[in-house]
This record gives sequence, C-alpha cells and structure tokens, in this order.
Amino acid sequence: MVTDFDPGRHDDVGVAPELAGLNLADKPEGPAGAAMLSAGLGIFTLGLLTTLAVISAGVKSFLLWWQWGQGVGPLAGKTTIAVFVWLVSWLVLYLVWRDKDVNLKTMFYIGFALGVIGAIGMFPPFFEAFE
Repeated sequence: MVTDFDPGRHDDVGVAPELAGLNLADKPEGPAGAAMLSAGLGIFTLGLLTTLAVISAGVKSFLLWWQWGQGVGPLAGKTTIAVFVWLVSWLVLYLVWRDKDVNLKTMFYIGFALGVIGAIGMFPPFFEAFE
C-alpha cells in the first residue's frame, strides 16, 4: 500500500496525451493520501464523540469542559477534539508519507468509509436511540 516514490512511474503519453506536452514533474501521492485519510478520521471522531456524549455522562461532562465558559455545551468539545484529531493525523501522515506513494484509491475508500460511519454517528435518530 505504501511504496517509495518512483519519479518515472507515470506514462502521461499513454494515459493523458494532452498532459504529456506540459512536462509536469511527477510528485509522490503520499500527501494526498494523508489528506484523504485524515479527513475521514476527523469526521469519524466527530460522529463517535456525538454518540458517546449521549451514552456516557462522563464523556458528556468531559466535552462540556472544552466550552471554556462560552455556553455552547458539549458541541465545543466534540468539534475541538475532532479538528485536533484531523490536523494531528494529517500532519503525522504527511510527515510519514511525504516521499512515498500510496494507493490513492484505497485511501479514498478508507477515508470515505470513516466519513460515512462518522456521519451515521451524528445522525440524530442513531445517537438518540442510545438515550
């Protein structure tokens, strides 16, 4: 799934002849894969925290701490932690994969699946079923 970057891996003439004349430099696909996967992780985290806040009073009170006296409730904690997970995972994956090639199709599907699961976790009929 993760391989070293090979600058001569693309065949622009055979795949996209209109791009071949531009002589575009090949770039590793790791940073794009990192962005896709980290986006899915952020959405998944938001959905997970949304559902856990309904299930657990301890999680809800922990998330209330993150509102910093602004009166927005546990939403501030959910979004703050989700954004933190997204940014940190993007940074770490970028640093690990910046000179690597990853399978972008695989990263897309994993990120998409995490996003769908996260969206389900934020869907009121789902998390209200745990009240």
